[in-house]
Amino acid sequence: MIFAVRHPSLRSRLCRGGAVALVLSLTASGVLAQTASPSPPDQAAIDQRNKELEALRAKQKEAAEAEQRLKAEIATLGQDRTKLNQQLIDTAARIRTIETNISDSEGRIRPLDAREAEIRLSLETRRDRIGEVLAALQRAGRRAPPALLVTPEDSLQSLHTAMLLGATVPEMRARALQLASDLGELIQVRKNISEERDRLKGERDRLTTDSTRLAALVEERQKQQSEIERNMAAEARRAANLAKEAGSLQDLIAKMEQDLQSAAKAAAAAELKGTPPSVNGKPNLRGMQDTARLSPAIAFATAKGLLPLPVNGTKIRSYGGPDGNGGQEKGISIATRPGGQVTTPCDGWVVYAGPFRSYGQLLILNAGGGYHVLLAGMDRISVNIGQFVLTGEPVATMGSQSQVASILAAPSSQPVLYIEFRKDGTPIDPGPWWTAKEGEKVRG
Repeated sequence: MIFAVRHPSLRSRLCRGGAVALVLSLTASGVLAQTASPSPPDQAAIDQRNKELEALRAKQKEAAEAEQRLKAEIATLGQDRTKLNQQLIDTAARIRTIETNISDSEGRIRPLDAREAEIRLSLETRRDRIGEVLAALQRAGRRAPPALLVTPEDSLQSLHTAMLLGATVPEMRARALQLASDLGELIQVRKNISEERDRLKGERDRLTTDSTRLAALVEERQKQQSEIERNMAAEARRAANLAKEAGSLQDLIAKMEQDLQSAAKAAAAAELKGTPPSVNGKPNLRGMQDTARLSPAIAFATAKGLLPLPVNGTKIRSYGGPDGNGGQEKGISIATRPGGQVTTPCDGWVVYAGPFRSYGQLLILNAGGGYHVLLAGMDRISVNIGQFVLTGEPVATMGSQSQVASILAAPSSQPVLYIEFRKDGTPIDPGPWWTAKEGEKVRG
């Protein structure tokens, strides 16, 4: 729909600098849109493309140089186990924070997108009313001015003028006020969406950078672990066979800690070192600062209210709740982001790491004192059986969809991490162990 604005004051305000056309384009995909006639590429456009290509080449070169610097840095860190562990924990923590920021930003964008669509639909349904308001502007002038290509901002300015012109026509003024309000909100919503998307892009760029760094750190850690455990391939095959023979999780744990050499060593170490002394009956948290430790900093039994959740997400099943099959949940289930980072909730020795039945990838930690921590549903595990891991250390990543459908009565399209605590083979409520802020709210 095209309307010529005749009012002299509006014409003088809108038509400075040459001929323009007032175009209101209301389409199913958008109410107000700018349209421009395509023009053949000129030398300026060619030069611009060349500049973009040069910028891309420079960026690729910079990325390659950054990769080389990272490799050199990681190689140096690999010579100091304490620094390597600290970097692993710090980088994993940054990634967890970035994941939270991304989820928060996505959560803010969704209602903004919905509001934009709502405003657009409202304007679309009032095409005729908008036409009447602009037609009134036509009749207010004496002769047709040049046309104006409308952006939301230009339309808003036109409608402000319409309000002045319609002061003696209440109905027209009311319509102009409503349109001006809607257009003003549309402009602000678009601005907010643009800012959120810029913020989201920045967070995703940070996530890519830190994920690359974490992958290099994990590779260095596992390289050192492989040098310590020369027979890992044979151990992995033996673990896979034992997993096939195990009839239950408890049976699996027993077989691992009795029959598998590296898991047996881990279990023995847990018995000897799993209960460090406490101070006045309270855990001594000073030991948590020692990233070179080879045994738990605090006894698992005394760590209630101190453990961080191993992943960001939304709790969908709680301990003791109905499991959908007539029984009760033995652990908790958290729906996570695709590719979410999984960290250890506690210090412990890995007694199993690999696929098990319909649990997806399963990780079992012996935390000492008869306690075991089970994490299931991951896509990739980055630690080996027999390895000692620290609280907050990265151990796995989630996939793109749920791998623990057997645990959940209703399958989830999101990846799901299942967490179970056991004491002397019996599942226990993990709730008392989580830190207060994470026990109340699982972030996504």
